[in-house]
Amino acid sequence: MTMMEDLLENTCKNMIKTILFCLENATKGTIYRVGPIPKLQAVRVTSGIRRKGTDEIEWGLPAVSDYNPPGKSWEQYRDRPDHVLEAMGWCVEKQKSWTAENPFEDVRSVGKQLRGEIEDFYHMEPVLVRKSDLYGGGQGIVEYPRDWAGNPIWQDSEYVVSAVIKIHFMPYSIRRDDRSTRIIKELSRSLGTELLSLQLREKLFRSQQEFTRRQLKSGELLAHELRNTLTKFGFVFAAVNAEIGVLREEWEELLSKSFPHLKSKASLLGRLSELIRSQMPNLRNGDECLPVCRLLLREQSELASLSLLPEQSEQWIYHKIKPNWERLLKCSHAWHQDRDEILTLLDQLQEALHMGKNRQLIDKLDHLPRDLIEKWARVAYIYFTPDKLNFLEDILQILDHPELPVCHKQQIKKVIKSLKALVELVPEVEERANRIILSLRYENGVDSDICIDYSRICRI
Repeated sequence: MTMMEDLLENTCKNMIKTILFCLENATKGTIYRVGPIPKLQAVRVTSGIRRKGTDEIEWGLPAVSDYNPPGKSWEQYRDRPDHVLEAMGWCVEKQKSWTAENPFEDVRSVGKQLRGEIEDFYHMEPVLVRKSDLYGGGQGIVEYPRDWAGNPIWQDSEYVVSAVIKIHFMPYSIRRDDRSTRIIKELSRSLGTELLSLQLREKLFRSQQEFTRRQLKSGELLAHELRNTLTKFGFVFAAVNAEIGVLREEWEELLSKSFPHLKSKASLLGRLSELIRSQMPNLRNGDECLPVCRLLLREQSELASLSLLPEQSEQWIYHKIKPNWERLLKCSHAWHQDRDEILTLLDQLQEALHMGKNRQLIDKLDHLPRDLIEKWARVAYIYFTPDKLNFLEDILQILDHPELPVCHKQQIKKVIKSLKALVELVPEVEERANRIILSLRYENGVDSDICIDYSRICRI
């Protein structure tokens, strides 16, 4: 049972208890919930029976009843020709009470009479709620239930029926419009007010649930967009690493010029490509080795053009260059005479990747200031990540050095400074974005200091 169903049942029990305490000749009370419009499902909420000779009440639903949950639909209990009439249909459609002061002559007790059952002496009272209280200014858009002929009911009434009260009495102790029925009518107004309050609370509860659902959905959508934005900020680190790659290329070029007897990555890859091209004309069209040759030429050319870290270049050779050379040497004997040279070149290529970090070579450089050489050799092989922000200062110091032999170093310096400002901003954006998301998710007010200083980005 939901919270609202529990509140409704307690409200109905209190009303039945009040009526039975006020009317000594009343023996049993039942309240039926009616709604929503236009279905008007009539469902028994609860029943209370007075224990004989006491004021104690036993609660519960009958074991068998057409009105037990899920109840009866309007089409089932409304008045229609050639059908047994029900008091429920009269109370709901006419918004008027029905009193069975003599159930043996009651036209709306025929159902039990046909089944040979004895009907009780009872009074049924519709619980009315004003349309204006329930729907406010939206009464014009309400879809009303229809009678058997298709005509809308309640259209000209100020009220809708939200429930029906049925009170059973001792035989011949109830008459239409007597004191007991008037008391029930007065108490039905109180129940109508309470039911209206419950309906409004339920609407508010549903609205709060929907608002919370939408708020969570909006928070998740915002979180997704912010995470995407923060992910896109990853280009900053890629851009910094690209600029470091330029310094690395210049550093390795400096070593190649200073030690011309050493074979560089570019020269070794060039020789390997030259060996491939030397034998390609001897291959026939359709030879399975031709695609391997073309693939190797592309992979070697791309590796030569990229300024990768030694570890990255090693992975490239291990996964792309060596396996394809092995395939080529197996599928053709065209390179049989060059096999030893090819294997030697591949070994030398792996050694050449670490030339820029060779301590012996670095110590032999003497035509540049020692502090510049040491810093340049160190920063050239850094893979920049958010936790290495301090290295950007070292890079800027190197670029400011008057004896740094790098073309366009002022342009590189401007790029690094701009990227440095963005890198410093990323953690702040991430932290404040997370605070905004948490604020939306848990309905906390967004602090005024969460606003990001986007002017810092504009100044870059």
